[in-house]
Formats: sequence, C-alpha cells, structure tokens
Amino acid sequence: MKKMMISTLILSTILGFSSCSNSTNNTNTATEVENHEGHDHSGHDHSTHSPEATTAEAQQQTVEELSQKAPAPVLPEFTFYKVKSGISYTQQDIPKGKKSAFILFDPSCGHCQLEAGQIAKNYAKLKNINIYFVSMNDPALMANFLETFGKELVGKPNVEVLYDKNQDFIQKIHVPKQFPANYVYTAEGKLQSYWDGDRKIEEIIKEYTK
Repeated sequence: MKKMMISTLILSTILGFSSCSNSTNNTNTATEVENHEGHDHSGHDHSTHSPEATTAEAQQQTVEELSQKAPAPVLPEFTFYKVKSGISYTQQDIPKGKKSAFILFDPSCGHCQLEAGQIAKNYAKLKNINIYFVSMNDPALMANFLETFGKELVGKPNVEVLYDKNQDFIQKIHVPKQFPANYVYTAEGKLQSYWDGDRKIEEIIKEYTK
C-alpha cells in the first residue's frame, strides 16, 4: 500500500500547536466554506476551485479520519533522528526491560513546555522509564527545548528528543487531537495507555509508572 504523506502545515493548523481540540477548528472551517453570504451553491461548478484548495481540504479530511483511529496497539517499526547528533533512532535502539513514554509535542506549544518542566522536576520518580519527546518540527526549533523548559532532563540516559523527519509517528502510531500527546508502551511494546492535552503531573507519573 502506498505510504500517504500528510502535510505538516495542515496537521499543525488542525492541532493548533496547543492543547486545543481540532474539532473546533474543523467546525469553523466547515462553516466558513458552506456559508458564504449571498452565495448560492446550488448548481455551482466547484471544478474551477484551485488545486491547492482541493488538496488542502483532502489533507484535512485525511487528518480528521486518522485522528478518530485508536493508536497502534503494538509499537511499530519507526525511524526517528536524535536532534543533537542527527543519528537515527529506531525501535531496536530502545533499552530493553523498561516502559517507554512517547510525547508528541511542538516546541512552541505552551502546554508542551509546561509538561516538560513538570516531568523534569519529577525526574527521580521517572528515571526508570524511557522518555521520548518526538516532534515533526524543524530540528533547529527543537534543539534547546529541554535546556529551556526541562533542564533537569538534559543528558539523562533515558531521555531523548527525536526528530520525526518522515512523519512516522502520525503514519504508524497515531494522529492526536491535541498537543501534548502521551503514549505509554510496556517493556514488551504493547500500548498501556494514551491521552492528549493537559494532565496533572500526578496523573502523568501514575500512568508512566503503574
């Protein structure tokens, strides 16, 4: 089956790069398209609309459909890249015998920044969990994310900031409705729990360590 690539720009617009539901954005978009004041759509030929608009609408519909699907029940093969070194990081590189928490984030998202800071301050409780901050953003924007918002996590052996260059996360694991999105997989690679949007740090710790 042909691999379907989703525009990062379209995805970022829908997710809002904050803890905002994309259902609201989609509803607003649909309303704007359907209700042009004084514009009768009956019998109107939409074939003249620009290819770019058609493509954007198709991509948005694709993201909407994917976001309704459950995350991968078993962690699939993936290839991310370490932000600092550019070295590839795959499923085979995950340390054995530990749970893994994947956090899909955007470096400019205030909610993502807050969660990173909360996790950093509670690192002692999470030192036995593999923690991966994953983003499709430009690596230059991700380079100092932990130094700025989660300095206690810098240099920790179980923490990585990974660049999802090929959109493997949304292609293979899940398309969330909100950022940050958390996915906890067991040491055997089975999905334990997931959520998107804000959660209190006590709840996050509980889910990571249970």
